[in-house]
Amino acid sequence: MSQKKEIRQQYLTGERPLFMGKDLKIYDTIFDNGESPLKESRNIELYGSMFKWKYPLWYSKNILAEDCTWFEMARAGVWYTDNITVRNAMIEAPKNFRRCHGVVLENVDFPNAQETLWSCEQVKMDRVTAKGDYFAMNCTDMELNDFKLDGNYSFDGAKNVEIHNAKMLSKDAFWNSENVTVYDSFISGEYLGWNAKNLTLVNCTIESLQGMCYIDNLVMKNCKLINTTLAFEYSTVDADIHGKIDSVLNPSGGTIRAEHIGDLIIEKDKINPSKTKIICSDVEHEKQCACA
Repeated sequence: MSQKKEIRQQYLTGERPLFMGKDLKIYDTIFDNGESPLKESRNIELYGSMFKWKYPLWYSKNILAEDCTWFEMARAGVWYTDNITVRNAMIEAPKNFRRCHGVVLENVDFPNAQETLWSCEQVKMDRVTAKGDYFAMNCTDMELNDFKLDGNYSFDGAKNVEIHNAKMLSKDAFWNSENVTVYDSFISGEYLGWNAKNLTLVNCTIESLQGMCYIDNLVMKNCKLINTTLAFEYSTVDADIHGKIDSVLNPSGGTIRAEHIGDLIIEKDKINPSKTKIICSDVEHEKQCACA
């Protein structure tokens, strides 16, 4: 392989200044006031560089970016790009990472993560913090560790996702998702997991109004439900809950184990009570009816 050409401390403007650039090491360089500076690039290393305008890395392959910054106007920054690693970055621009394959993010901060990481495949994230709605929509094959999110509608339609040590403030998280497993995490947000398939929560603490409803195969192992009401409606569930569930409404089937249930509401005209086994010695209020 030929040695990579080095570019140092440049200020590059105008449209496509390094279009189809190949085998480059770029140090301490600013890309400003011009779209698509590295479009169709290959085998690029970026160190301490800054993107200040739109569409910096589109249709690129084999990219490494360390200690780099995407400013707010570097929107839609990385689309249709394969095999990209970003380390120690501040990405202020929204709508970043779309339809990319092979994405590695390490120690990355997304303060404006609106519509970020959509329809990407083979994503690994470690020590990532994000603030914004619709994070990781329709992504597949994701591994996340030490993840922090403040934003609603996250992971909608995502498939084959494994998350460890997360803190998520996220209404409508994991809607329409499939094969998602979350370990040792805290999630707070209304309507968690609706319409999901194969959602597994292990050693998690959940706070959710009408959480975990309309789920096909919900598994909860050693979890806590804090201020969680009207849970499990129309879900098939295998839940092992440490402590109290405030209220349970019309589960479709499975087993629910808890130390205490505040309100257990079973409406026989809506579900078949015999399909769900409730293992709890302390049910405060139980309501079984055929009400309209």
